[in-house]
Amino acid sequence: MQTLIVYHSDYGHTEAVAQAVAAGAKAAGNTDDVVRCQLCAQTTLADLCGADVIIFGSPVHMGSMCWQMKQLIDQAGKLWLDGDLEGKVAGVFVTGGGYGGQGGGAELTLMTLHANALEHGMIVAGFPRSLPGYDVAGLHWGLCVRTGNNEGMPEAVSDQQLMAARSYGAHVRELAQRFSA
Repeated sequence: MQTLIVYHSDYGHTEAVAQAVAAGAKAAGNTDDVVRCQLCAQTTLADLCGADVIIFGSPVHMGSMCWQMKQLIDQAGKLWLDGDLEGKVAGVFVTGGGYGGQGGGAELTLMTLHANALEHGMIVAGFPRSLPGYDVAGLHWGLCVRTGNNEGMPEAVSDQQLMAARSYGAHVRELAQRFSA
């Protein structure tokens, strides 16, 4: 089974989370499974078609996904015509800061990533509250890592948030195993 984590990162936060998601997915798989983690700008349509599991990760930009991820999703519209992504398992995660304690736009960005995956007929995994790390980086839509303080200044990704990312990566991978069985 091939798992692809596709992300964009501005300050290294989303990359750190993507690597942790990949580690969780790898730990939940078989030794011969392939788990790749790559920037969306380096991702081809063939990469998307070749994966059984695709996990999309984006920083929140002005209440939405970054333009680099949107560009990849728009290009993947070509795959929709032939149903090339149909039946694949998808996961989504975001990182975001912003002013105030909520990290404005994170939930909307997760929902938009879900909507794009569902448009392709993908099976999308949320983040159940029973998973480890839900209390520090979980929303029912997916993994949501806060990377800024209340004044909008960047903060490092915490060990607890990285643990939540590994938990989510394992969850998405385990779901894919159940569907392929």
